[in-house]
Amino acid sequence: MALCSLLTHILLFTCTSAHNDVFTSIGHMTDLLFTEKDLVTSLKDYIRAEENKLEQIKKWADKLDVLSAAATQDPEGFLGHPVNAFKLMKRLNTEWGELESLVLTDMSDVFISNLTIQRQHFPNDDDQIGAAKALMRLLDTYQLDTNTISTGQLPGASSDALHRSVLTVDDCYDLGKVAYSEADYYHTELWMVQALKQLDQGEPSSTVDAVTILDYLSYSVYQQGELERALVFTKRLLELDPTHQRANGNLKYFEYQLAKVARSDQTGETEGRQRKGRPDDYLPERRKYEQLCRGEGIRMTPRRQSRLFCRYYDNNRHPKYVIGPVKQEDEWDRPRIVRYHNIVSDKEMEKVKELAKPRLRRATISNPVTGVLETAHYRISKSAWLGAFEHPVVDKINQRIEDITGLDVTTAEDLQVANYGVGGQYEPHFDFGRKDEPDAFEELGTGNRIATWLLYMSDVQAGGATVFTDIGASVWPKKGTAVFWYNLHPSGEGDYQTRHAACPVLVGNKWVSNKWIHERGQEFRRRCGVQETD
Repeated sequence: MALCSLLTHILLFTCTSAHNDVFTSIGHMTDLLFTEKDLVTSLKDYIRAEENKLEQIKKWADKLDVLSAAATQDPEGFLGHPVNAFKLMKRLNTEWGELESLVLTDMSDVFISNLTIQRQHFPNDDDQIGAAKALMRLLDTYQLDTNTISTGQLPGASSDALHRSVLTVDDCYDLGKVAYSEADYYHTELWMVQALKQLDQGEPSSTVDAVTILDYLSYSVYQQGELERALVFTKRLLELDPTHQRANGNLKYFEYQLAKVARSDQTGETEGRQRKGRPDDYLPERRKYEQLCRGEGIRMTPRRQSRLFCRYYDNNRHPKYVIGPVKQEDEWDRPRIVRYHNIVSDKEMEKVKELAKPRLRRATISNPVTGVLETAHYRISKSAWLGAFEHPVVDKINQRIEDITGLDVTTAEDLQVANYGVGGQYEPHFDFGRKDEPDAFEELGTGNRIATWLLYMSDVQAGGATVFTDIGASVWPKKGTAVFWYNLHPSGEGDYQTRHAACPVLVGNKWVSNKWIHERGQEFRRRCGVQETD
């Protein structure tokens, strides 16, 4: 009995852990659509069962209505007929009991049972908050306005109404509340203004009214230093609800503060609050990163551009590519970034996705202080590792990487497959271990990451670029192509110009796979340099 209990606990834990952080993988979220479809089918079955039950009760009631109307006109005459007397006894003793049983029959058992089973796969509060923050991230990165997102008219999105959804007043209000709970008053204001706008346009709401929205609005703009607007929102609130206790208190406070600011202006003092706008950011290169994600600020001069070429590449007459060379395109010159076209077939990519999907887990980063792997809010994706022994396709891809790059992949890490979630991204980072991370890859015993091979396994309708923030380069996803660059100089020193990021996915489903090639085994394949930056 104890063993059964333990096995049940393990199975439930495995099932639950596999579905953590659902919002970080579109691939896992697609399963939820089919789960929801099954639940809708089950719900319709329940509705039909309830309708059949009510139809039976209605027929019974209609029949008795006619009978009792006739019987009560002449009760003695009606009961004088022995058959009528018998049927009255039978109805009250038996048939009304059967009707009671029918009324008490619970038709929801099957639906509730199905719902309970499927609920373990449902997203939780963290997923909903994560998806809400993703919308705010997309808003900022791609300089969208709340109305664009609310109407679903995103750049690159399909015009097909089937794929386009809109945000209701309640949705916008919930987004504002998520921002408010994080003390992010900038986004609180944006989404509460959008909720109020839609409410003013006559859109109904089942959960929120203008008074509640104005209450949030007045406080959020006050926190950003806009006393005049805070006062305007408070006055409008009091027009709708003159007895609102907090608003009445705020009205006096805002008027007092504005009078104080006015006196300060007259005396030449500048004590007033300044508008904060977007919250302070921990990432110093945020502006540059977001510009590159939008395709702006790319630092490639026409003269340098003229030196970038496309060519057929056979890696010094490699036997496999002499007759059928691969298409190689220069993406950047310093550091050199190249793209290989049509390098993996659709069939191979689908097999890699099929192998990886059941094993996708929230992507982690290595803590630079402790070395422990942990999840991070700036890496929104799920990943899985595939070894060459697991399927011939993985082995073939590994061999292809070695043949094309000329580097030994036997000391490389397993193929990492990643699927990005809602607004999925990986903010600027280095692939190699820096000098302040001496133990980054010590346990592997294969040295530092000398090079990165990044294979795009899907097209992305909008967003999702790979950007190099130090050099101002943007590389856009193209299915079946792979991008390659060296992370280390020939001297073995890290190339800090390779700092890069995966931009938030605006529209689409982004699948990639990475092969991180290590130093060991490359001693006779890539010549060492004498100078640090050689």
